[in-house]
Amino acid sequence: MRQGGARLWLAAALLAGASALNFLDRQALSVLAPVITVELAMSNADYGRAVSAFTLAYSVMFAGAGRLIDRVGTRLGLGLSVAFWSLASALHALARSGAELAFFRALLGVGEGGCFPGVARAVVETFPERQRALIMGISTTGASALGAVVAPPLIAWSAAVLGWRGTFLATGLLGALWVAAWFLFLYPPARGKDRKAGAARQPAARFPLRWLLAHRTVWGLALTRFLLDPAVYIYMFWIPQYLNRERGASLEDIGRLAWIPFFTLGVSSCLGGAASDALLRRGWPAVRARKLIMGMAALLTPISILAVWAPSAFGAVLLFGVLLLAHGFWMTNYMTLTTDVVPAGAVASVVGLAGMAGGVAGFAANLGAGHIVDALGFAPVFVACGLLYPVGYLVVLSFVHPVPARAA
Repeated sequence: MRQGGARLWLAAALLAGASALNFLDRQALSVLAPVITVELAMSNADYGRAVSAFTLAYSVMFAGAGRLIDRVGTRLGLGLSVAFWSLASALHALARSGAELAFFRALLGVGEGGCFPGVARAVVETFPERQRALIMGISTTGASALGAVVAPPLIAWSAAVLGWRGTFLATGLLGALWVAAWFLFLYPPARGKDRKAGAARQPAARFPLRWLLAHRTVWGLALTRFLLDPAVYIYMFWIPQYLNRERGASLEDIGRLAWIPFFTLGVSSCLGGAASDALLRRGWPAVRARKLIMGMAALLTPISILAVWAPSAFGAVLLFGVLLLAHGFWMTNYMTLTTDVVPAGAVASVVGLAGMAGGVAGFAANLGAGHIVDALGFAPVFVACGLLYPVGYLVVLSFVHPVPARAA
């Protein structure tokens, strides 16, 4: 590892904290949905519109924030993103209607769009290739899963103590504490700059958008996210609703059950990164190692379809966990594969473009899911989720190859 190890691991901890807060803040609504939808007189379609307001804003800002971070640098760009979304999360406490809730969700999406482009760029700047997948897994998908694991019991407990409005205020406060730590303790890694110089801007992005869009690999990475992100959005926002409406689970039951699939996601994210890093240490080419783990993950996801016919809520949750177990292996290696095939100066931009594609698909999926659930129930939605990953793997094999590190 590069010099300044303790400082770099502090950076990794802060990056993991940002990802955990990202999922905690966005999942708060899904856990509280049974209470909020009743108080605000919202239908499934209204709830779908609120969720889609987030995903639309998130998808647009994913690309915009990625380009911005490649220009202003990770420290400033990511710090401002977390500050903005933490304020937006606190503002949810003011909602008095479904329309107001949707507006605050959109603001949350604007801020959260900068999270993963910033985290991915920080990882590729800070850690060597042989450790990158593990750190990427911990700092992105693994930490996000930790936020998702903690969210159901923590949000359910907080709602019992503070009410749902007080819970949103508390999530905003957590974000403010993270922002203070980020700007106080993080500064550019091992580049000879002292702490006072830490706020200096990094060089502007060297890779124009037209150059990125000319490469088949960038389109392949974006298409993969377009196909697969809807599955994760559906799981994130609709599992609590499914447990409540189809399995008769109370808010307390949701708090006890909904964290389980996301726990498997956290574990597999770290294991998936460690697995491909181990292959690198055995002499495997990086791209081949990442793709092998992704292919094995894609074969697992159809098993999750059986959740619809599970005899109990607990059985359904365990089967949902199979898809998120596979997603952890998949996403950690997908993110690291992006850093393997794309020049370092364009990583945030490409992660942002791909994330925008995934967000657009997630927006459409959540908007449609409410209507599908009202008309046909949850089965068609979860069946589709289980079948998407093998298709996405074929896209990776066909499109994603190293891009020459040459600016336009």
